[in-house]
Amino acid sequence: MQIQFLDTHSVSSARLVAYLANQDALPAGIESVLVEGAGISRFSGKAGQIFEGFVERGGKVTRVAIAGVGAASAKDRRSVIERAGAGLVAKYLASGESEMVLDLTGCGFSAAEAASALLGARLRAWRHDIYRTTLAKEKKATLKSIGVLGAPDGTEAQWEIEAALAEGVAFTKELVTEPGNALFPDSFVERCRDRLAGTEMKLRVLDEKEMQEMGMGALLGVAQGSARRPRMLIMEWLGGKQGEKPMAFIGKGVTFDSGGISLKPGGGMEDMKWDMGGAGAVAGTMLALARRKAKANVIGVCGLVENMPDGNAQRPGDVVTSMSGQTIEVINTDAEGRLVLCDAMTYVQREFDPAAIIDLATLTGAIIVSLGHEHAGLFSNDDDLAGKLDFAGNQSGDKLWRLPLSPAYNKLIDSPIADMKNVGPRFGGSITAGQFLQRFVDKGRPWAHLDIAGMVWADKPGATWDKGATGYGVRLLDRFVRENLEG
Repeated sequence: MQIQFLDTHSVSSARLVAYLANQDALPAGIESVLVEGAGISRFSGKAGQIFEGFVERGGKVTRVAIAGVGAASAKDRRSVIERAGAGLVAKYLASGESEMVLDLTGCGFSAAEAASALLGARLRAWRHDIYRTTLAKEKKATLKSIGVLGAPDGTEAQWEIEAALAEGVAFTKELVTEPGNALFPDSFVERCRDRLAGTEMKLRVLDEKEMQEMGMGALLGVAQGSARRPRMLIMEWLGGKQGEKPMAFIGKGVTFDSGGISLKPGGGMEDMKWDMGGAGAVAGTMLALARRKAKANVIGVCGLVENMPDGNAQRPGDVVTSMSGQTIEVINTDAEGRLVLCDAMTYVQREFDPAAIIDLATLTGAIIVSLGHEHAGLFSNDDDLAGKLDFAGNQSGDKLWRLPLSPAYNKLIDSPIADMKNVGPRFGGSITAGQFLQRFVDKGRPWAHLDIAGMVWADKPGATWDKGATGYGVRLLDRFVRENLEG
């Protein structure tokens, strides 16, 4: 979706013109027939409403849409405006129209609010149709561009920032959507190389031999049953103060999770292509930071493996030695994400000594039982970091809900033959997973674990996404960086 800023001389041939209207305040200057039609349709500009009418302009029929943005005093004003922009695209994406003119003349928006409308539009326009060869003509996306007329001063500069964010979210959606035969550790790395080419991002990739030399027995144990070899992708963005400790983002990148020897049921197993949603969110965030040249030092790490069953696969009951030196009894090979993350966490701490660590992972089904598809789970050893993440979640719309960590849960993963086991009892599964990861955090280092299993994929459309990948996590981390690292 292309966004371009227009002057009054470039819209005479527009066939679809859209407006955003505050509650009980239709756009000034629109035709009386539209005013009357809006009244008949009970359109009042409430958030979520869209009115459509047709008028003659310049001797041609013009399709006019008006999206409501509610009361100007609403606390969530930018979010409502964003959803209005998304709603317009959702309505007209497959309408047969190729261009929409969004007329913001006299709207009274700030530059940030106007950019929010464009962000919503860009996010909602994303589709992944490359494998669909028999899609009916009337279902194919036709809307290719939005021309913005009468934008408030400063909107173009603000949009450059939001456009970078939108690109990062789109990249995450792409990675999460791709099937396991197209996306695996090596191809994940190559997609990141291609997308980050031309930026100042530094990339490093650890192969299997290097990880063996470093002692990453936990991560490598997960990968040993697959023909796809594991990789660890390290992305360094050093846009902040020289010498300032970086923030570390770590993503679970299980590009397909069969469960290994603890094989998952067949029904729904196809969903496990998105078990790399944490790594996808980290990759998308790093792209957004690079595109907008964020003034922050951030390390992004993706532990990339495929979890498959074969004659060489890890067995329940095996004991592996992590990079930290701690030993793990593998009770269930389907609790593999924590084995990937723990070695990535040790690597990041030894290599970069980060100011704090935030890991993201589609880690447990238990978090979906707890929180459904409305919030991701937040676990942390630091109240300040947890509070900042909660604020960023509310601001970005990628919401979080904090759950506990305590010694009472920690003892549930003690093993009789190793330092720990990789699963606890049936109940509190998300918490014991968090307790497992906490054992790999250096003393005194702020850390947060985000269990995003319920958030990366949606079975029905949302405000800014269609059915499928949501892009969850990119907006959260980007907002966290803006609020706390760039100041």
